Amino acid sequence: MDSKALQSKQGDELHVVMFPWLAFGHMIPYLELAKLIAQSGHRVSFVSTPRNIDRLPKLPQNLASFITFVKLPLPHVSNLPENAEATTDLPYNKVQYLKLAHDLLQEPMALFLEAAAPDWVLHDFTAHWLGLIATKLGISCAFFSIFIASAVSVLNSGYQLDYRSEPEHFTVVPKWVPFHSNVAFCYFEIKKIFDCVNGDASGVSDRYRFTESIKGCDLVAVRSCFELEPEWLRLLEQLHRKPVIPVGQLATNLHDCGDDDKDERWQQMKEWLDKQASGSVVYVAFGSEAKPNQTELTESALGLEQSQLPFFWVLKMRRGPTDTEVIRLPDGFEERTKGRGIVCTSWAPQLKILSHPSIGGFLSHSGWTSVVEALHLERPLILLTFLADQGLNARFLQEKRMGYLIPRNEQDGWFTREAVAQSLRLVVVEEGGKIYRDKAKEMRGVFGDRDRQNHYVDTLVSCLKEHRRTNNEGRAPREANEIDAVVGARG
Repeated sequence: MDSKALQSKQGDELHVVMFPWLAFGHMIPYLELAKLIAQSGHRVSFVSTPRNIDRLPKLPQNLASFITFVKLPLPHVSNLPENAEATTDLPYNKVQYLKLAHDLLQEPMALFLEAAAPDWVLHDFTAHWLGLIATKLGISCAFFSIFIASAVSVLNSGYQLDYRSEPEHFTVVPKWVPFHSNVAFCYFEIKKIFDCVNGDASGVSDRYRFTESIKGCDLVAVRSCFELEPEWLRLLEQLHRKPVIPVGQLATNLHDCGDDDKDERWQQMKEWLDKQASGSVVYVAFGSEAKPNQTELTESALGLEQSQLPFFWVLKMRRGPTDTEVIRLPDGFEERTKGRGIVCTSWAPQLKILSHPSIGGFLSHSGWTSVVEALHLERPLILLTFLADQGLNARFLQEKRMGYLIPRNEQDGWFTREAVAQSLRLVVVEEGGKIYRDKAKEMRGVFGDRDRQNHYVDTLVSCLKEHRRTNNEGRAPREANEIDAVVGARG
């Protein structure tokens, strides 16, 4: 532990509770922020469900005593399959029942907070009810957005009147954005998520969750930085009239990825990558959530084949054991591309693959964690969106020349294999795509500079110290065994 951490530990130590949404695209950046807060000598309680906590990456040994995993059993609700505790365990149309179960965590979460008496609780957009609980208990509360400031600003109007009631309204930049931008959804993107925006089986729309989460907090923390989107961070603060604190990009440290070098599967992958020319391979992965439909899968596969580029494709074939929508690669695809490409339908260490010198481009869904991993390793992005905030991220990246969007029909999302092949070749090998390759190298300092990242977290910690509620002072937290008795098993 460094001297800064020791000083904090012996002096003005914080206890911070973190409560992310039950999706790994949310839990992982929450965990990265938890590790950085703990690195400064502060205590963190990371709250999730048992199965999710058991699937998180292992903590570095030097931080294990600073981070406690708190397991809250997920209440049972109808239509939610057994053992489904994260969005990746479910077909897309079943996620609404996970939100319903998540909302039933209000009481156990309140009991845990009362027992633990932390200084702060940092929560996600889904826990719209947590701000009120924290206020009643005299605990400071922050909404920590894993969405970047541009996405939050477009999605939520703050104190502005939100006039949008139809999908078409979300395909243009909202009126409250005072500067020129193209950050908006395509029609096919917003149509796919519109039921969640306006309401679902939980009875609470995502729009309401966002609004109430921000309204009920003391400050807003955002996975972003001033070097990337200063105008959007200023707008977010103006819209919501609350302090907005960027926490940096939260890139995972390659050294924290475990000892995969001893893993036989990684060794086989590495052996294949070692045989490829430097900067020649397209890495393809659409994240833990996005599963292409059959048409999207077919055109993507045939586009990869047509590009003639070597590729390593991590392909999600199912969303959980209850997913009955079967998708298949085109007949003969794997035989025709044998030796030139690999399709992996199981585990793959994305960060290690991206760090390999043979990787020349990343065909991605625009999920922000994947964007961060690519750009902090100087890998240019080719973008194909599927759901959630990905469309907004893609427009933002396109606007900044940080990624190239595969052309597609804006109404129904249709794209061709030719468009895939041409886009891949443009960004990876052709002279016309040099702007994207150069931009990826330029952005490494923004996405991968550890000193800059630590500075953002130091600023956040200073704000947490300065703005914690005074009526929480003097409240002694209970002993660990008392907390266990209230909330049940701890990790």
